[in-house]
Amino acid sequence: MSVVAAYQYRDGQRVGEISIDQPVPCGDNPSEFVWIGLLEPADEELLKLQEQFGLHPLAVEDALKAHQLPKVDVYGDQLFVIARTAHRDADKIAYGETSIFVGRHHIITVRHGSARAHSDLRVHLEASPVLLRHGVDYVLHAIIDFIVDGYLPIVDAIEEEVLQIEQRAMHSSLQMEETARLFSQRREVIRFQRIIGPMGEVANKLANLDMPCIDREARPYFRDVLDHVRRVENMVGGLREALTSVFEVSALLEQQRQGGITRQLAAWAAILAVPTAIAGIYGMNFKYMPELDMRYGYPTVIAVIATLCTGLFVRFKRAHWL
Repeated sequence: MSVVAAYQYRDGQRVGEISIDQPVPCGDNPSEFVWIGLLEPADEELLKLQEQFGLHPLAVEDALKAHQLPKVDVYGDQLFVIARTAHRDADKIAYGETSIFVGRHHIITVRHGSARAHSDLRVHLEASPVLLRHGVDYVLHAIIDFIVDGYLPIVDAIEEEVLQIEQRAMHSSLQMEETARLFSQRREVIRFQRIIGPMGEVANKLANLDMPCIDREARPYFRDVLDHVRRVENMVGGLREALTSVFEVSALLEQQRQGGITRQLAAWAAILAVPTAIAGIYGMNFKYMPELDMRYGYPTVIAVIATLCTGLFVRFKRAHWL
C-alpha cells in the first residue's frame, strides 16, 4: 500500500484517519476536507481515488507517468498541479515529481522520486489550526512552498563548492578533475533552471488568476511562494554566471602564469646570449686576435661578460620579467 497518510480535517483539526476504499462524506463546511498522501502508487489505487473524488482521467494519467514539467491544469471545479522536487544525490541534482489533485473538499498528493516526505509539513500545519481552517488552498500553498524551500540548500551547496574552486584557481592552475567538476556543475545548473522557470509560472498563475478552489484571501500566500521562486531563480542565474566567471578567471590567470614564465625564459635567454656570443667568437680559433696577446685579456673578457649580464639582469628585474 502506497498510502503514506490519509486524514480528514474539520475546522483546522484532524478528525480521524480515512480509507481510500470507502467514500468520505463532507458537508458544505469549506474547512472540512481530506488530505491523502501517496508515494509512487499503483494504478489501482489511483483509479479508486479517481472514482471516489471524480478525478479527471488525463490528470490521473499524468500523475502515473510522472514525467511532466511543472504546470497547472483546470478540470471543471478541480485543480491539478504538478511540481518538481529536487535534492542533492552525491554530486548531481536528482529530481522528483509531486502531483496534486485539489477539490473543494479534498487534496491528494502523489509523490514520485521525492526525497522529502510531507510528514513534517503535516505536523507543522496541524500545529496551526487557525491557518489550516482556511481549507485546501492553504494546504496547497504550504506544499508548494515546502517544495520550493527545498531548492535553497541545493543552490547554497553548489555555490559554496564553486567559491572554493574559484579560490583555488586564484593561487594555482585548476586540475583536470576540477575543470571537469565545473563543467558538470554548469550542466546541473542549466537543467535546474529549466525546472525553476515553469515552477515560477505555476506560482504566478495561482497568485494572479481566478482558479477553482483558490479563494482570493489565499492569493497573497501564493505571491509569497512566487517571491521565493524568483529569489531562487535569481540565485541560480547568479550561480551560472559565477561558474562562467570561474572558467574565464582560470583561463586568464593561466595565460598570465604562462606569460610570466615566457618572459622569464626570454630574459634568461637574453642574459645567457651574451657569454654564448662572446665564447662563440673565441671558439672560431682566429689566428690574429688582439686579446690573445694581452696580459689581462682573459679577465677583461670575463669582466665584460659579467658587466653585460648584470646590466641585463637589472634591466629585466626592473621590468618585472625576473
